[in-house]
Amino acid sequence: MIRLLQIEFIKLWNNRASRVLIISYFVLLTFISLIAAIKFDIGPIKFHLAELGIFDFPYIWHFNAFIAAFFKLFLAVVIVSMMANEYSNKTIKQNLIDGLSKWEFVYSKFLTVLAFSAISTLFLFVISLALGLAYSSFDELSIIFSDLEFILAYFVKLLGFFSFCLFLGILVKRSAFALGFLILWLILEQLMFGLIGWKLTSWETAQKIKDFFPLESMQNLVDEPFTRLSAVKNLGNQIGEDLNFDYAVHWYEILIVLCWTALFINFSYSLLKKRDL
Repeated sequence: MIRLLQIEFIKLWNNRASRVLIISYFVLLTFISLIAAIKFDIGPIKFHLAELGIFDFPYIWHFNAFIAAFFKLFLAVVIVSMMANEYSNKTIKQNLIDGLSKWEFVYSKFLTVLAFSAISTLFLFVISLALGLAYSSFDELSIIFSDLEFILAYFVKLLGFFSFCLFLGILVKRSAFALGFLILWLILEQLMFGLIGWKLTSWETAQKIKDFFPLESMQNLVDEPFTRLSAVKNLGNQIGEDLNFDYAVHWYEILIVLCWTALFINFSYSLLKKRDL
């Protein structure tokens, strides 16, 4: 397992574009901390984002998991490019000639996906903990380490999304087309939702069906956190809007994404197994 992972990281690190994207991704994750520096002081108007409570425990786990998920596209490009390079450089064929089985090849790619997800999650955890300790009004351990399920949800979200990107990379063979197919699939999920709600059943039932779609199920793992802020809730109460939503990470949401992850890896292997390289 370690040997397979080492081979993949050597390939990625020797590719300049992949190296730049990986470094950029972690630099951007670090930039979450710069949100604390956003401050406006114009006469009587004083606005400091950190004072709104976004870095308070345990809210910070939810907020940072939601914001950091937007940067996952950087690693998505790395993953689809990783597969495209295997085909264009014919290294996939050479690896199989050298004795690597097709399952070991897919397994090595999945290990890379798993490593990216785990390292990203650990990185986010450290940044969030540091920001919380610096700015949070709460320092009790019971509060600090509550709501950590959002960090778990972030890990599962990345794992599912990167596995999907891996499958697209194997399916399409070209990184640009794979990314285009990813956008197309996102549109197709919305069209299927509209068609089901309009022609086949009620919109409520259609939404429940939509929750099982791959990208939608990943999106559902970490809901938007902004309406949890007390300032936003107070504003909602003033205009008569009820902003008490269910933000919890549910076990069945995690299970759905894990099932899709397993399916994407198996689809990748089945596709590679049948393909003449």
